[in-house]
Amino acid sequence: MRPDSTPTDRLTALGHQLVEIHLWLLDELDQLRTGLDDGPPADTGPPAGTGRPAEAGPPADAGPSADAGSPAEAGPSAEAGPHEAGPPTGTGRRATGPADERPSAAGRLHDLRTHCLSFCTALTRHHTGEDAGAFRVLADEAPELRPVLDQLSRDHRMVDWIVRRIEALVADPPVDDPTALDRVRVELDGLSAILQSHFRYEERTLTAALDTLGDRAGGTEELLGVTPPPDW
Repeated sequence: MRPDSTPTDRLTALGHQLVEIHLWLLDELDQLRTGLDDGPPADTGPPAGTGRPAEAGPPADAGPSADAGSPAEAGPSAEAGPHEAGPPTGTGRRATGPADERPSAAGRLHDLRTHCLSFCTALTRHHTGEDAGAFRVLADEAPELRPVLDQLSRDHRMVDWIVRRIEALVADPPVDDPTALDRVRVELDGLSAILQSHFRYEERTLTAALDTLGDRAGGTEELLGVTPPPDW
């Protein structure tokens, strides 16, 4: 849970619920990245960061338009996107104990598998929930936002492409591949940068419009796909 957040502090307006969901997802992602770094790095430097053949690029329609300024155009391993440049939250910490007391790279991947797959599922549900819920409602009630909504949906497809690569890497981590941990780290770092920029842009452009909907359009989970756990 964020240090400055308590259940009584949370606002029920849908736009504020969106911000809470984003903070929760970023916190979960930061925990995963820190967990990967709780030990010595693999001996081999990180490769290009793909768990699939090099030719398996993102969906053709996932890329942003040239003038949209979308965070997705930064690519999976870029720094923070163009909406608001800034470093990803949490840089992870290295354990300082003897190397032989720390888990191996394969062991760390195995230990993080459930948490990572749960995070990927929550992020996907959030984005698919927005596409089918809040975005459709806003497109009807605020037609001027349709270009923004289309851009955000394209970003969702780009993020989904990265998420599927991460899922493939951690679903069955190889025990004899010293680069597996580095590949996951590269993907998570790139995802963190993209999500922070994407989330800031979405909050800046949609929060006010979402707040005007109230509860007449549906509940948080119906419109935004997920709700943060109550103890977050």
